[in-house]
Amino acid sequence: MNPLPSSTHHYIVFLQAAFLPVPEISLPAPSTVTKALYAQTSPSELHERIRDASIIVLSALKLDATALSPEVTPHLKFVVVAATGTDCIDLEACKARGIVVSNCPNANVESVSEHAIGLYFTTRRKLIDMHNLTRRGDWPERKTLMYNILDKKGQPPLTCQEEVAGIIGNGAVGKRIASIARALGMKVLISGRKNPKEASLMNGSHSERTPFETVLKESTVIFIAVPLTESTRDMISTPELDVISQHAVVVNVSRGGVVNEKAIVKALKDGSIAGAATDVFSEEPAGLDNSALLTEETNDLNLVVTPHMAWLSQKTWVNQSQMVKRVIEEWHSGKPINVVA
Repeated sequence: MNPLPSSTHHYIVFLQAAFLPVPEISLPAPSTVTKALYAQTSPSELHERIRDASIIVLSALKLDATALSPEVTPHLKFVVVAATGTDCIDLEACKARGIVVSNCPNANVESVSEHAIGLYFTTRRKLIDMHNLTRRGDWPERKTLMYNILDKKGQPPLTCQEEVAGIIGNGAVGKRIASIARALGMKVLISGRKNPKEASLMNGSHSERTPFETVLKESTVIFIAVPLTESTRDMISTPELDVISQHAVVVNVSRGGVVNEKAIVKALKDGSIAGAATDVFSEEPAGLDNSALLTEETNDLNLVVTPHMAWLSQKTWVNQSQMVKRVIEEWHSGKPINVVA
């Protein structure tokens, strides 16, 4: 049985240890550490596992106000999110108790950016459909599968040199996607803020940005890489999709709630956009019973989905492990970093 946390002892609970190599945590004497490692944690297991924790490490597990209450987590002092997004944490509940929350930003920039580009190519060139039809033996029977890659107007796919890439989100991932897109020959438009009041606050450093609605109208591929906040929830929904070009492919590697799932399905069915791809869902894990993107009516749409795996790479694992170690040790030293609450 582990000793309870005290002024000189920390009990660290890794709730999703399968998602990163767990680092060795070195705290100066007389401080000591014990760790509990759980590969994954279900909601039903959560409260029991965190009851005695003074530090919790997770990736994308929901910590609501109940889990963060003194009754459930009486010893909790610090929460580490081994990812950039912190929308899974009730930050207000943490602030009310003085629980510090730190994240690990930019650990997965390369992986997420490359995945976004992969989703673009897969959707634009309908690679999954081509793979399935070829494996099924349709090529000899039909003589050519060219017609299956044409869009609804009978047009073939654009090349990178013909694409106009709209980047919504100018953080590290958005900047990296923009860099790759330029290297591929795309024209790149960096979107301004959607909210006119927020846009008016931009200073000269944002002068290179293009107004949000202009990006929607002029882009042939739109990459979305913003955090999920109240201002970005349903950022792309029916009104925005009605403006977007019929030739456009929409790629979401941010959070599921940023793009309205029912709206994107409707746009694909109506032919108002050429395709869509997402690595993220409004509810995760996503399944047939909780996502409009996975129902039977989407089977024939140009829609590519992956199970929130854009972050996964060897480099991400190394970065996350190093960051988790550093944020815990810096917090213990009284100089917390990457603080979000």
